[in-house]
Amino acid sequence: MPNYNNKTIVIHELSGLVAQVLSSSDKNQKGARGRVLKETKNTLVLYTDKGVRQVVKKTSTFKFFYGKKSFTVNGEEINFRPYERTEKALKFYKRRKA
Repeated sequence: MPNYNNKTIVIHELSGLVAQVLSSSDKNQKGARGRVLKETKNTLVLYTDKGVRQVVKKTSTFKFFYGKKSFTVNGEEINFRPYERTEKALKFYKRRKA
C-alpha cells in the first residue's frame, strides 16, 4: 500500500482516489467531486454522482482524499502522463512540505 502524504501525493498513483476540484478556469468544473477513473497527460476523468466528468489538470486545483487524509494539489504539479510523473514531478515533490 502506498504511503500517501502531502509530499508524495504528486508522484503516486491517483486512479482510484476520490478527488474534488477546488478551483478551475472552467466554472462548470469547480466543485466536481468523484473517484478518479482515468488519468491522461492533461486531464483527470472523474466518476461523479452526475456521471463521468473530464477535468483539465493544468488550470485546476484539486483536493485528493485517501482514507481520513486529504491533500491539496495544484494541477500544474501533476500535469504529466501518469508513467512520467514519478520522474518529472520530482521538482514539485522536493518543494512540497511533508
